[in-house]
Amino acid sequence: MAQKVTQNQSEISVLEQEYVALNCAYEANSYTYYLFWYKQPPSGEIIFLIHQDSYNELNTTKDQYFLNFQKATSSISLTISDSQLEDSTVYFCVLRDHSDAAA
Repeated sequence: MAQKVTQNQSEISVLEQEYVALNCAYEANSYTYYLFWYKQPPSGEIIFLIHQDSYNELNTTKDQYFLNFQKATSSISLTISDSQLEDSTVYFCVLRDHSDAAA
């Protein structure tokens, strides 16, 4: 079975200083996997934001980013608090299987 990640929100509008949630559904090949969120501003660079390990069911928080990890439904959402104009960019949800980590 191939790994699969789906982000079905193509565009979201939000006012500055509000919260916004970006959703990601996935299909993992193994019990242990890692989920990452990145952003890509107009400059083109890929910037790591935050990650979640499948074996840690406590939601991860880092700076203005909060993850809502729902292992039972194979979904994870990235919430951005206190959004600013520079947060207007492309966001990526990435799944890395444990078997890929050693490669």
